[in-house]
Order: sequence, then C-alpha cells, then structure tokens
Amino acid sequence: MKQLLSNHIVTLRPLEPTDLDTLYRWENDTSLWIVSDTVAPYSREALWHYLQEYTGDIYSQRQLRLMITLTGDGQPIGTVDFLNFDPLNNRAELGLFIADGMRGKGLGRQALELLTSYAREHIGLRQLYVYISLDNEACLHLFEQYGYRRVGVLTSWVKRGNSYHDVALLQMIL
Repeated sequence: MKQLLSNHIVTLRPLEPTDLDTLYRWENDTSLWIVSDTVAPYSREALWHYLQEYTGDIYSQRQLRLMITLTGDGQPIGTVDFLNFDPLNNRAELGLFIADGMRGKGLGRQALELLTSYAREHIGLRQLYVYISLDNEACLHLFEQYGYRRVGVLTSWVKRGNSYHDVALLQMIL
C-alpha cells in the first residue's frame, strides 16, 4: 500500500502536543526570523494554545502545517506549511523549513515531493508558490531544481535590520 505522506526517508505528519518543545526552539531561534515574518518570540503558552486549537483543516483555517520527521526513528527535522490557502483559485503559498544540521541532505526535496503529491491528489490545488530571498541560493536552487519557475522579483520586499532585500516569487502549476 502506498503511504500518502511517507516514503522510506521522510514522513509528513500532523502536529502533536509532544512537538511543543521542538516548535518552541525553532520558532524562537532569531537566526531563522530572516526567512519568516517573525519579529517577536513566542511564549510556550502561546504555542501550547496553538497546538491545542490547531485542527489541520485547511478549509477552515486557510493553512496546514505538518511536521517533517525521519521515517526510521520519527525524529522531527522540519516543517512544511500551506499558507494563504485560496480555495476559490486552488492555490496556496508553500513554506518549508529544515532544521540546522539536517540541511543539504536532500530531505527538503523528499518533503517537497510528498507535499506536492498531497496538494495535487488530495487537496486539488492547481498551483503552489513561494517567496525566497535572492540571497538564499540553496533554497532557490532546491525549488528551481524541483520545477518551480521564477515568475518575478519583488524589490525591497523584506526588511532585515535597517536594510531591505529583494525576493523571488516562484510558482509551480500542478
């Protein structure tokens, strides 16, 4: 039987209350804030409430977050997100995070393959899109190698410190 959200390397699974400490560590790592819109730390209590209230229903919450784990031992190695889900136009923004120490091993590509198949076959999405800072060459390479097409550059789109940076908009038609 084909496992929808799992292969021999990675598994995508729903968030669990046991993910609290991992999410707390990742969400409060200020070095990661440059690739997100985070500007303030999350409290453990706020994340606990998020986990308690999170249903995983992309239609009611307009987002879906899944934990990426290693298939063999279940170790959490990152997250994938559908954000800004638009059911009318069948599209969603995609977020991908692979933890430090696990990057550069092909795990992000494995997660992308599972997530793309899920988006197409079970949610019925027509397109996925990502925003990637132009200086994030590894991430740009990953998405372009996977088949995302660069469709534009947004000038001075994200602020880091006192300077602004350009981001590429990449899109995949499923």
